[in-house]
Amino acid sequence: MTIVLNEPGVDGLTGAVGALREWQDDRTPLQLHPGDLGWAWALGAEKLAAEVRTWSVDGRIVAVGFLDGPDVLRLTTAPDLRQDGELASRLLADLDDPERGVLPPGKVGLELPNGALLREVLLEAGWILDEAWTPLRRDLAEPVKDSGLRIEVAGPETAGVRTAVHRSAFGGQKFTEEVWHVLAAGPVYADARCLIGYDDQDNAVAAATVWSAGPGKPGLLEPMGVHAEHRGHGYGTAISVAAAAALREMGASSALVSAESSNTAAVATYKAAGYQPSSERLDVSRAA
Repeated sequence: MTIVLNEPGVDGLTGAVGALREWQDDRTPLQLHPGDLGWAWALGAEKLAAEVRTWSVDGRIVAVGFLDGPDVLRLTTAPDLRQDGELASRLLADLDDPERGVLPPGKVGLELPNGALLREVLLEAGWILDEAWTPLRRDLAEPVKDSGLRIEVAGPETAGVRTAVHRSAFGGQKFTEEVWHVLAAGPVYADARCLIGYDDQDNAVAAATVWSAGPGKPGLLEPMGVHAEHRGHGYGTAISVAAAAALREMGASSALVSAESSNTAAVATYKAAGYQPSSERLDVSRAA
């Protein structure tokens, strides 16, 4: 088969999102999700498009890669080709050839779904195992209990509250109210909600964003954070429960989240919220 590497550009982003939406399946622990591109849309479609690559066969997208920061590529493939040797070989060639422009120079980590032949191919080619992640999943077949927080879906008038909680939780200053409006204007956000959790004193104590991939498919919780002044009261667990409830209302079959295995507090928070861990997943990386 003839496999074509593409730079989709802004106009091609919806095609990449559509492929990712189609590939979501409860049998595959967390893989690149439409919500991952939706969240990155906050920095602008042009910037996002520069970080996305697709591979196609006869016009059908068969793999999508997203450079999530300067040194991490998140890549997934069509499920029916996840064990295809020809596709794995082509992806290896494109990843290892700097002239293809898929990866920047230097050490780069690569996230792959479990069961991808590409992992074995990369390791045989000299790539090494790297950071460990714990995917977690909460089944949404049954109703979700009340979180204990008053939950508000953020909108234009409360975007400042949503972003303030995020900045406090993560310590960065990039997620401003203006950036939220860019996020919310992106096409993927039509299937998303930003949630704000309030305590009984009406303090905004936690926030999360949830992303649907469509009815009957896994939804994604990304990101979740607790205001720095309100940690230690179980609000991370509560907002994660609320996130699951919101995804169930949106028709999702399950709620997915992933945390670095070294971040034991995050893993414990999601477990307390009813998310069950699956097998640990190791990234692979190319040495500098």
